[in-house]
Amino acid sequence: MLTANNLTLIFGDKIIFNDISFNIAKNQKIGLVGRNGSGKSTLLKVLDKIQNLDEGEVAIEKNIKIAYLPQEVILVSTKTILDEVLSVFEDDVKLKKKLDELEEYFENHNKEVCTEKLERYSELQHELQDKNIENIIVDAKKMLLSLGFSQSQFEKPVDQLSVGWKMRLVLAKLLLQKADFYLFDEPTNHLDIIAKDWFLDFLRHSKFGFMLVSHDRYFLDHACDYIFDLEMGNLKVFHSNFSKYLELKQKDRELLESQYKNQQRELKKKKELIDRFRAKASKAKMAQSLIKELEKIERIEITHEQKEIRISFPPITRSGRIVLEAKDLSKKFDGTTIFKNASFEIFRGDKAAIIAANGKGKTTLLNLIMNKYNVETGHFKLGHNVKVAYFEQDQERSLNKNNTILQEVENVCTNAEQRGRVRSLLGTFLFSGDDVDKKIAVLSGGEKNRVAMVKVLLQDANFLILDEPTNHLDLQSKAVLLHALQVYPGTILFVSHDRDFIDKLANKIFELNQNEIVTYSGNYESYLYHKHLQTNVGESKVFKVEKEVLKPKKTNKEIHEQRKKLKSVERKINSLEKELDVLNKRFEVLEYGTKDCDETNQRINEVKKELDEYFAKWEAMQEDI
Repeated sequence: MLTANNLTLIFGDKIIFNDISFNIAKNQKIGLVGRNGSGKSTLLKVLDKIQNLDEGEVAIEKNIKIAYLPQEVILVSTKTILDEVLSVFEDDVKLKKKLDELEEYFENHNKEVCTEKLERYSELQHELQDKNIENIIVDAKKMLLSLGFSQSQFEKPVDQLSVGWKMRLVLAKLLLQKADFYLFDEPTNHLDIIAKDWFLDFLRHSKFGFMLVSHDRYFLDHACDYIFDLEMGNLKVFHSNFSKYLELKQKDRELLESQYKNQQRELKKKKELIDRFRAKASKAKMAQSLIKELEKIERIEITHEQKEIRISFPPITRSGRIVLEAKDLSKKFDGTTIFKNASFEIFRGDKAAIIAANGKGKTTLLNLIMNKYNVETGHFKLGHNVKVAYFEQDQERSLNKNNTILQEVENVCTNAEQRGRVRSLLGTFLFSGDDVDKKIAVLSGGEKNRVAMVKVLLQDANFLILDEPTNHLDLQSKAVLLHALQVYPGTILFVSHDRDFIDKLANKIFELNQNEIVTYSGNYESYLYHKHLQTNVGESKVFKVEKEVLKPKKTNKEIHEQRKKLKSVERKINSLEKELDVLNKRFEVLEYGTKDCDETNQRINEVKKELDEYFAKWEAMQEDI
């Protein structure tokens, strides 16, 4: 479908693409990863042909439609939300409107119908006969509802929407185009976790292919079956999801480091020989020959990996067993109830996540607890010895833009011990050396978030309240933050729309609805499982697994036979995975459009289907055993 040949691009003295080539098939689902500044967004623009290259070209198969979603979009429109999303089909909608106008005319002027209008009516019917406009409108409404818009918003003007909601509208318009291949640059940036789950499911079941840039690890793991890794101007393709890619990349790195060390030893030997031979007139010619050899050697380069994260917290004051108790809290704005009857408890050591769609009151609830809003009904109470530190969603309000990073962080320190930990903690959160002298005003959104989190962790609080701490963070920064909060010895109440982050941190979920808070024990995956059971068997509001379904006990012989069958299935999976690896390596070097390429691609799809079937069989057998 798409072939990129010898792409080369240099900005100033930085190589963005160093003669990279690759093929993309129509149905490939690709995650594009790399460090900040590695050229991910630039590559998407190159593939959409809005970014020029120094050398190389991108060839796209005829009649293939590619759609591109930039990271930030400015949508200026005076239309209603529904009319804006229907502008994707503007020509068809206009024809339908003219057809409706003629039908209305005929109803009101049945005795005065002119031949000219009848002919025009017939033409319009002919033009629209292959286009089901009613279905188009239904699809548009479904898309809007799935992305979090309500029916009552459809007639709301677009210019009244926030930037986040405008981005959702742009995403809806893009998906309705039904392109063959999509280029997504951070499409989940402004989606809440409910909309993200819908979008992920949509991508997983879509027939189109895509290249996706995302800092959401769960998305990369579950939406993508290829990872394109951009590093130091080079591109490497991995046929895997993100987690498997990390394993493979680590193995590649270990091999590269070994090759690098060997090469450095060889270079050192040659340089020593050259220095020795230069001193002797009889060996001068040999020295020159060695110099030429040295110049021809292609140097192996390696990037510096982030050091292992090590965070140690000083002892914190032990709180009482109950850290926070809330009873029947409610809040209204301008007469509209945001939530009511919100009751819950947080115990010492809990790491609890609040789950709800955008606009349903998550931040409002946190602000109530922080006394930023007055409690209208109900009450809440902090437990014995509880000391709170709060991370606000809007860091523009919580940081002084005139301070340097070091000044801003040191301002929260109240003793010498805290000040002694400042540089160490800043280093852990990826601020080292001269970075600490940067002004807050020049930092990116992700950098500001990291500074604010360092301030929170330095306060020696035993209860952290965090509102969207993962906003604007890349994968590396999220990993640092997640590790810090996992080892934090106190209690946490947090809001996040990052599924992987919630899943690995939370041990309790508070589902915030307009009429109540429902409490679930466990992480996000457990919450979804419990929700599914509730939907199907009508469980209680606070879900507890109290009974097991008892099955007849198997004999040792039956278990032995099942394990033999399981081993057989595992051998088959191993065989298929090896075949798939061979096929993928072959596919990467084949010329797109050749018979060999098509046959290899077809076999890849067959093997993947077989693998899915055998994995399902393996899981069922494991569960049964």
